Amino acid sequence: MIKKILLTPFQKFVKTGSIAGMLLFGTTIIALIWANSTYAPYYESLLQYKLGFSFENFELKKPLILWINDGLMAIFFFLIGLELKRELLVGEINTLKKATFPLFAALGGVIVPIALYLVLNDNPETTKGWGITMATDIAFALAILSLLGKRVPLSLKVFLTAFAIIDDIAAVIVIAVFYSSNVDITLLIYGVLLIAFLALLYRFKNYNFEIGMILAVIIWFLFLKSGIHPTIAGVLLAFTIPIKKRLNVKVFAENLGLISNKIKTNTDDSDKHLLTKDEVNCINNLDDLISEVISPLQHLENKLHSITAYFILPVFAFANAGVAISAGYNYDFALMRNIVISLFVGKFIGVVLFSYAGIKLKLTELPKGLNFKHILGIAAIAGVGFTMSIFIDHLAFAGSERSIVSAKIGIIIGSLISGIVGYILLRLTSKESFENE
Repeated sequence: MIKKILLTPFQKFVKTGSIAGMLLFGTTIIALIWANSTYAPYYESLLQYKLGFSFENFELKKPLILWINDGLMAIFFFLIGLELKRELLVGEINTLKKATFPLFAALGGVIVPIALYLVLNDNPETTKGWGITMATDIAFALAILSLLGKRVPLSLKVFLTAFAIIDDIAAVIVIAVFYSSNVDITLLIYGVLLIAFLALLYRFKNYNFEIGMILAVIIWFLFLKSGIHPTIAGVLLAFTIPIKKRLNVKVFAENLGLISNKIKTNTDDSDKHLLTKDEVNCINNLDDLISEVISPLQHLENKLHSITAYFILPVFAFANAGVAISAGYNYDFALMRNIVISLFVGKFIGVVLFSYAGIKLKLTELPKGLNFKHILGIAAIAGVGFTMSIFIDHLAFAGSERSIVSAKIGIIIGSLISGIVGYILLRLTSKESFENE
């Protein structure tokens, strides 16, 4: 019973990611059904409903879909930033040895799909869509692995997570550099200076959530108005959050023992509904202790994982996956085809080729417990690029509904093919491994 309760942080992350993948799949199906039903106008009017506020000479009102894509997704990118900082400092890519294999795989999974898309594309108007093909959706990928249960080694999930994190770093850089336009340098400088101020504040003063929240909203607004996508502000803000805890674990344990003994001494065995004043004070002291022993970065990451997995990503999928499929619509079939091929074929070849080259050149080695058949399965699953791909789709083809819709269909088809093929490959690999053990 204790083993089931005391899950490692990584096991909790995998479990959360798997459920998030299921929710993403569910909300995607709901959005597709609604968008193709007789109630489709209600779906569109809901997403275009304007929300915001205004003063005498100031107004900030946006359609609901933009609040989701610019606002809620900034929180998602903030979480990505927290994960990146943790992994770079103390996680699965904090040393060159740990990072080498997933780094090679991720580079192949970024470079080859982009190159393939650019080779296949012959329309200058859709050239900007190359970034759509580079991202892997970690939630969907972990959900697929979870369907295989215990047949999949934990080391494969660790590799996939490290691979996806490096993938996210590349996606964040690409969004910042290539998918931001008409940049107002003055507003951007103000935003960056506030981020630097926040970093210095947390370095010399204790972390303060309230101050951080107020400045984060201001920084988000400055980035929004500067022309740099506000989700980038989320990533940069995450790197200001301290990873150091304020209280030593040994001191925490000693104080925990003292509080526990005090509660035992002052508590009778009666089944009372209200706590005594001493008991309340002890529990308050315990809350203070816990806040001191958990680093701000770890605390925020733990809190945001559930919010992101169970709310933000499903809402994003619901708002962006509802594509109305009509026989009479003027789809860009070439764009669809290029995205499907680049996601499935490009990711597969890229991950396999770069992984194999790294091993053969003795620049890296397979993680313990994995064989190359596992890598073939992961290479296929890497083509599931749902969340980040749709996000980049809206940035790349802003103002062109035909391209956005066509690209979305390509993303959904490419991700579906990649997921099914990856599952089958890993199922066959797992079966062979299971029988040989």
